[in-house]
Amino acid sequence: MNAYVPILVLGALGAGFAIFSVAAAALIGPKRYNRAKLEAYECGIEPTPTPAGGGRFPIKYYLTAMLFIIFDIEIVFLYPWAVSFDALGLFGLVEMLLFVLTVFVAYAYVWRRGGLEWD
Repeated sequence: MNAYVPILVLGALGAGFAIFSVAAAALIGPKRYNRAKLEAYECGIEPTPTPAGGGRFPIKYYLTAMLFIIFDIEIVFLYPWAVSFDALGLFGLVEMLLFVLTVFVAYAYVWRRGGLEWD
């Protein structure tokens, strides 16, 4: 348990600093709100009105997000393999090559179907 005390103290200090910063900003910060300040900021462009239930997003946004997640998970699997590469030997190398090959096949399929085009 003694090994975790510094980690707990650091976590408590970080949480205390975050709470103190938010509380101090709320108490000390200026409170001059106007209509322009309360509107959504869209890169300096006047916000466009949206329907009451929000707008509909094209499915392309969701497909791009899913592709990002899939290829991001591949990287998550590559890090532990790279750390223990020497201990795994030839078996680990062959298994990772098969894994990367299957992910590459999926990548090539998405590329051929036009999933990476942003039109």
